[in-house]
Amino acid sequence: MVREFKLVNEKGQEYSLMNIYDYCLLTDPSGLGYSYTTEYEQLGNTFITNLRKFEQGQISGTANFLRYDNYKNLVDFIEASESLRFSYKIPFEDGQKEYFKNVQIKSITKTQEQTNGIISETVVFDCLTLWYEENTFIHTIQPQTNEIRWNFKWDSKFIDYSTRSLQYINNGHVVSPIQVEINGHVVNPKIELYVEGELYQELPFTVEIEEYEKLLYGTIEGEFYLKRQKTDGTLEDLFNLDVLNPTINEVIRLPKNKSCELKLTADNEILNAKVTIFAYYKAV
Repeated sequence: MVREFKLVNEKGQEYSLMNIYDYCLLTDPSGLGYSYTTEYEQLGNTFITNLRKFEQGQISGTANFLRYDNYKNLVDFIEASESLRFSYKIPFEDGQKEYFKNVQIKSITKTQEQTNGIISETVVFDCLTLWYEENTFIHTIQPQTNEIRWNFKWDSKFIDYSTRSLQYINNGHVVSPIQVEINGHVVNPKIELYVEGELYQELPFTVEIEEYEKLLYGTIEGEFYLKRQKTDGTLEDLFNLDVLNPTINEVIRLPKNKSCELKLTADNEILNAKVTIFAYYKAV
C-alpha cells in the first residue's frame, strides 16, 4: 500500500491526485505536518512561554499533468466546488486510514513548461481545519431487554445493530464534535453524553419530528446547527426557545482520551439514527 491524495467536494465528487493519465499526479507534497508560533519571556536564565499559537497550515506540491485538458479539469473542479476537502490515505501497520482537511485554493501556476512531455505546476492550498477522520455509525434501533453496547475505540461502521447507545474513546488531539440524524416519527428526542460512566451533558429537544422527516444536530466548530429536514428536503431552523432550553449547554463534544457514551432517547422509540464523530489531529 502507498499513501494516496485526492480532492473531495461538498457533493462527494472526487479529483484524484494520484492518476497522471486522467487527472494529475501530486509529487513533493509539503505542509502535511504542523507548527506553532511561540513567544517567550526571559526570567533570569529561564524562558517562560507567554504565547503559543497553532499556525494555519498550507499544503503545497507539484501537480503533474499529461495534457493541458487535465490542468483545465482541475481548475474547473476547484472553481465549481463550494467547499473542498484534501483527502490523505495513510498505510499504517494495522491498515489504511483516511484523513481529511478542509482547504481552499491559494494558487496554481501556469508556466506551460514541459519536461519529457509532462506539465508540472506548483499548487498551494490554505488549510482551514486540522486533520480529521469521520467515524459514522448507522443504527436501526429497537428496544431490547439486554441492550448490546459496542466499544467504538477504532473507526468502524456498523449497520442494523439493536442498540440505543454507543461507546467511544476520543484519541484525537482536541475535543470531538458530533453530527446526529434522527429519523421520524419521534417525539421529544434527547441526546445524553456520559463521560467515565457519569452523566456529563443532557440535551432534550421539545419537538415532534414526523415520519419521513429528520432531526439534524451538529457541533462542528463554526457550523453549529439544530434543524428539521422536511419531507421535501427543505430545512427548518429549530434553534429557538420552544425547542431548546437556553439554560442548557447545547454544544456536545467528546473530551480527549476518556471513555464516552452517547445515548439517544425519546418519548417514543427511536428506530433509525446516524451518529458521526469527528476525531481531529494536529498531525497524522
